[in-house]
Amino acid sequence: MPAKTAATGPVAVLVVTWNSAAVLPEFIASLPQGMDGVDWRLVVADNDSADDTVAVLRELAPDTTIVQTGRNAGYAAGINAALDATAGWPAGIRAALICNPDVRMRPGCARTLLDALGEKLPDGDRVGISVPLLYEEDGATVVRSLRREPSVVRAFGEALIGNRRAGRFPALGELVTDPRAYASSTRADWAAGALMMLSGELLDACGPWDEFFFLYSEETEYCLRAGDHGFATRLEPAASAVHIGGDSRVSPFL
Repeated sequence: MPAKTAATGPVAVLVVTWNSAAVLPEFIASLPQGMDGVDWRLVVADNDSADDTVAVLRELAPDTTIVQTGRNAGYAAGINAALDATAGWPAGIRAALICNPDVRMRPGCARTLLDALGEKLPDGDRVGISVPLLYEEDGATVVRSLRREPSVVRAFGEALIGNRRAGRFPALGELVTDPRAYASSTRADWAAGALMMLSGELLDACGPWDEFFFLYSEETEYCLRAGDHGFATRLEPAASAVHIGGDSRVSPFL
């Protein structure tokens, strides 16, 4: 974890890669517009890719801090490795933008997410995690990225009738399906982790990501832990991005 965070430090853009060479060129090309107005540095943790991921990074983004984990360590471990690499930065980091390499930010996305951090909510909590409106690869279909806290009843409801149907009833499903939730700033128990901005204050309070979770559920645990520390997860629809992976991590049949 970083030794310190600071309001004046850069935003650390943290990416975990594994055989990601094919998607990196467009990701790197999209960063200037997505990060416009923000002081930022790119940190990539590569989980022992067998393709040209590292070579592509060195060619297209030579200033990137590359951490080679030497193994397929999992997503949470990759995030922690990338965060650890920022520990020696003289000014610390202001925030961390965690993003998948198949995300394409639209102009001003990061600035909007950054500006949302720290806002005090009516219950006294503050926004510690801000997420954008995500679109599928077609650029028009909204990804239903907001979630409710997991429960036995919700797991049963989704298994019985599918997550999209169950999501229409808050007691029965995790998935937030109401279109109105995606039309304005909306607090959620957790959100899909394809692209999320975390405040430095939250990082200091919550510590490293739980490496017990190899690929799925790591953002669930971290968002819920953030909530326990008084930090809210909130959608900021004025910020948007395209996720090439779209809704692939959420089957409409589960």
